[in-house]
Amino acid sequence: MIDEPTGKASKSASAFADKIAAKAARKLKARRNAAPGTWFGLGMMGLVGWSVSVPTLLGAALGLWVDKHHPGQHSWTLALLMAGLAIGCLNAWHWVDKEDKAMREEAEDDDE
Repeated sequence: MIDEPTGKASKSASAFADKIAAKAARKLKARRNAAPGTWFGLGMMGLVGWSVSVPTLLGAALGLWVDKHHPGQHSWTLALLMAGLAIGCLNAWHWVDKEDKAMREEAEDDDE
């Protein structure tokens, strides 16, 4: 396979073998760390949904209780509903940001 005395063919064969070894290693790692499927995505959507809806409903329930026991000019139900919604959105943002960082770190590890 080496026609020239410089060994040029052996260097290119070595580089080719290195590329094949790197691809094989990536494929093996991909098989070990399978990509999350549809159920994972639906579960994540459920997690985000619950992290928003639970604080919102708790805020509304607390507001109804406050309005019933301590009536006033302003609606505590609406105020606490909005506060619960804001807390829920921040909670969902936290979860999504955490998952995004984990995926980016994993992608960086794959590149190395």
